[in-house]
Amino acid sequence: MATKIDKEACRTAYNLVRDDGSAVIWVTFKYDGSTIVPGEQGAEYQDFIQECTDDVRLFAFVRFTTGDAMSKRSKFALITWIGENVSGLQRAKTGTDKTLVKEVVQNFAKEFVISDRKELEEDFIKSELKKAGGANYDAQTE
Repeated sequence: MATKIDKEACRTAYNLVRDDGSAVIWVTFKYDGSTIVPGEQGAEYQDFIQECTDDVRLFAFVRFTTGDAMSKRSKFALITWIGENVSGLQRAKTGTDKTLVKEVVQNFAKEFVISDRKELEEDFIKSELKKAGGANYDAQTE
């Protein structure tokens, strides 16, 4: 059966993360049968990491605050998590299903496909976002 996505519900969750006035900094999109729906959401990145277990595959939209002494701004990441115990067929489908998620999640600085929990480390993701962000004035002193 072909995978579908609940666009309206997913768009609502996506916009919650994009809103700088919202405490919600991450949302997951998970499978409910053959439909992708919003999953958990939260205000702490460490809570998101707990969602990424070895037997699950999910997509996440996460807001990080990045910048340097000159400016602070929100950067967004689209993370595809594929746990170690996910079957080969489900792994393959995750790649094609991501196109459905990208119909809703359209604005992000960098995309990650991760199956190793070490790569979920907040510092690693932030450093990758910083590299994708252009000018970096951290080396300068005020």
